[in-house]
Amino acid sequence: MKKLAVYILPVVFVALACARQPQAAQTTVTPATPTPPASTFSSPRTYDANLAFGPDKVVELPRPESNKVTFKVMFKNGSMSDPAGKEGLTFTTAQLLTESGSQSMSLAQIKDRLYPMAAQYSVNVDKEVTTFTFAVHQDFLNEFYQIMRGLILTPAFAEEDFKRVISNQQNYVDQVIRASSDEEYSKKALEDLLFRGTNYQHKPEGTSAGVKNITLEDVKNHYRNFFTRHNVILGVAGNYSPEFLNQLKQDVAQLPEAKPNIPAAGRPNQPNGLQVEIIKKTNALGSAIFTGTPMPLTRTADEFAALMVANSYLGEHRKSYGKLYDKIRSTRSMNYGDYSYIEWYDNGGSNMLPNPGVPRTSNYFALWIRPVQTAKGLRQQYPELKDVTVGHAHFALRLAIREVDNLIRNGMSQEDFELTRKFLRSYMKLYGQTEEKQLGFLMDSRFYGRQDYLQEMDDLLAKLTVEDVNNMVKKYWQVNNMFVTIVTDDSEAEALAEALRQNTPSPMSYSNLVKEGLPAEVVAEDNIISTYQLNVENVKVIDSQDTFQ
Repeated sequence: MKKLAVYILPVVFVALACARQPQAAQTTVTPATPTPPASTFSSPRTYDANLAFGPDKVVELPRPESNKVTFKVMFKNGSMSDPAGKEGLTFTTAQLLTESGSQSMSLAQIKDRLYPMAAQYSVNVDKEVTTFTFAVHQDFLNEFYQIMRGLILTPAFAEEDFKRVISNQQNYVDQVIRASSDEEYSKKALEDLLFRGTNYQHKPEGTSAGVKNITLEDVKNHYRNFFTRHNVILGVAGNYSPEFLNQLKQDVAQLPEAKPNIPAAGRPNQPNGLQVEIIKKTNALGSAIFTGTPMPLTRTADEFAALMVANSYLGEHRKSYGKLYDKIRSTRSMNYGDYSYIEWYDNGGSNMLPNPGVPRTSNYFALWIRPVQTAKGLRQQYPELKDVTVGHAHFALRLAIREVDNLIRNGMSQEDFELTRKFLRSYMKLYGQTEEKQLGFLMDSRFYGRQDYLQEMDDLLAKLTVEDVNNMVKKYWQVNNMFVTIVTDDSEAEALAEALRQNTPSPMSYSNLVKEGLPAEVVAEDNIISTYQLNVENVKVIDSQDTFQ
């Protein structure tokens, strides 16, 4: 979290890039709530993501003018494939494939060989897929490829490397996720709540108990059974030859022969009213809020394009143009930003633009309220607020949900629609700034039954009407039933919980300096927001140490 100076004066943030954004995905689309008037969309599209994977599945992006070659190997075996009691096994296996050597070269030898090439390789594990990415200058392709081939086909699985990888993984699930970023903590906690009891519940890195149970033999077996030729898709981009592509295909065909038993993706739980979990921790600098509700729509459906516009209107990730950012950050200077999502946004703390490689079939609509001040922080900073008992979290949650409610009830205006759509069509062109990103989005497209998601969404956006957007918002969004996770200081947790349970008024607490400069319309709106009724049904306070076990 940034320093508390951000709360002192009302300031307007300069956008670090230029937009807002979605995240996550699904295959079969099921209507929710009452069906609105007919739209320009055809019947909902359905697609089985398993069809995208197999020994003959390849995505090509030839760029003869490039001086680089990028290739990806994506397996349909994310964290949802972890066996019960060994949550985190897919992550361990993938990490060991990249953080150990091959049977012919140690990790140290590989690093020494790759350094002069300035070559790169990495792996990303998400809920449903694991993706290896390799990139090298074309002059070194043959030498680089032989080394990478060994990592994937003949991994060493060295005991000393396993001990290092599993130790780092255990430290992450036990310490880092709780200590490094309350914002990321609240996001992972929401998924834990939203998918509780399913194979989507745990983080890709696993649970504390699950990681403790993983052995090197488990890793070897998981590799043989889930990193196979039958659940893989290849991608290659840049200046490569037909001979290289053929070699890549032949080598991937040598992966383990087993046909993995990939489970169905866990479906999100259905909240009854607002289900709130407040996670208390010592010396939290603010209250980090993430709230979401199931949404039976992903990139597979053409209707997704309409929700992209509504989502962008509310607020793209870490961009200053959205309604939420304007109301919470710019007008009231409550935090560092507030955004909307219709997919999982990977590594949001570092990425200004969405990453490929995280396609999903279970999806939800979510709001991210970056940390707002606690009562303790307000009292320490402003003598005039010495009597405040609850910080800004209650008010901020009310404000954000009310904005969504207003959009559902009133819809977007024609002017807002035109501006947002124009922006979004330009913004999406920034997603594929590199060959690696372009290739990643093309591979994700296959997961959703599309050829080119970015181009197809642009075509759909071009044909949208404001009525389409407003109808889809009414059809797929609601604010009465949501999950809410709040990571906050232990001094704030119980008072905030009681305020939410009782739906007590939550007047905004301004310093005198800020209050003096507030326009009359903001003060009037504050009074309305402070008593906006949230449909709170359950509030639970839990200790930070009891999460992700």
